[in-house]
Amino acid sequence: MSKLALHGGSPVRTTLLPYAHQSVNEDDIAAVTAVLRSDWWTTGPAIGEFEKAFAAFAKTKEAVAVSNGTAALHSAFYAADIGPGDEVIVPPMTFAATANAAVFLGATPVFADCDAQTLLIDPAQVEKAVTKKTKAVVAVDYAGQPCDYDALHAIVKEHKLPLIADACHALGGSEHDRPVGSLADASTFSFHPVKPLATGEGGMITTDNTAMAERMRRFRNHCMTTDHRERQEKGSWYYEVTDLGYNYRLTDIQCALGRSQLKRVPEWTQRRQEIAQKYDEAFQTIVGAKPLNIRKNVEHAYHLYVIELEPEHLSADRNEIFQAIRAENIGVNVHYIPVHLHPFYRKKFGTKEGLCPVAERAFERIISLPVFAAMQEQDVADVIHAVKKVLTHYAVRK
Repeated sequence: MSKLALHGGSPVRTTLLPYAHQSVNEDDIAAVTAVLRSDWWTTGPAIGEFEKAFAAFAKTKEAVAVSNGTAALHSAFYAADIGPGDEVIVPPMTFAATANAAVFLGATPVFADCDAQTLLIDPAQVEKAVTKKTKAVVAVDYAGQPCDYDALHAIVKEHKLPLIADACHALGGSEHDRPVGSLADASTFSFHPVKPLATGEGGMITTDNTAMAERMRRFRNHCMTTDHRERQEKGSWYYEVTDLGYNYRLTDIQCALGRSQLKRVPEWTQRRQEIAQKYDEAFQTIVGAKPLNIRKNVEHAYHLYVIELEPEHLSADRNEIFQAIRAENIGVNVHYIPVHLHPFYRKKFGTKEGLCPVAERAFERIISLPVFAAMQEQDVADVIHAVKKVLTHYAVRK
């Protein structure tokens, strides 16, 4: 058995393989260059063009472009009329922005624990969390796998609540052949460079509710009654601010890049699925870790490939195993610290250990492996080799 790099041995790779990475081609560069040579760098025609293309991809009536995924969540919550005194049900296994966006509006996030097999929000826990103060339910398509939207829609229909999807991981995925983006009353996306589509920073909200879309378009532009381009076309200077809004605009430069990248989302999704299949096959014979379960009737977009360690088969904890794989130059990551355990939430809302035991248990065991479309076959083989090398080293001898 070869010596671990963590202990002075030779690493599997000589350079670090990141857990995710953007892809850019000449079409992307040409699209951005065309906007740079145009008159409109922001509030111009590229915004509407990107929104129209994205709505068609998601099979929704509307898509609203904003500056990032957090802005998308904030805008969707605002459009759902969430405010002080309201409660918003969210899962703990997500990036903090999912819950933060409720706090931005003065609402209280209420954490509903995850399903142990998928780490998606558990509909049974959502049902238990509903109160008279509940204003919305938020589903997070963790790692790229769509949630159980049939069960969640049944709950929100009974209680007359909106269902908002944090779909930032899941562009390209589907449930019952319906694309992610069309599975909730509003769905939010992020275009950070590690995401399935990248514009540097950026975000989008999809919906079939035209009133919500109009409300979000105003919100992203300081809740002004007109934007710069509209005033120029009318030969007017006049506008009014009707509510407290934000500068959440996405530029024409970024929208041109996003529209160009959107054309390649299907092939990128397929490539990540191919990589995930190779990982699945490898873990059939690797002792000490297993992948998360996949629900029936879904297409997993695999923004992340998450494994759960099996402590009963290992002589080291997650943190040591993480460091050992990282030392082999495999850029593993951990997604996420349960939101309710962050210091801000402990201090402001009094949350603590024991609130969401499934998520808390999983957090101590999970590791995200590299998975992105530009990975070569040797990259995939290196990841498998490194994980097998490390888990074999730490395997409990019987």
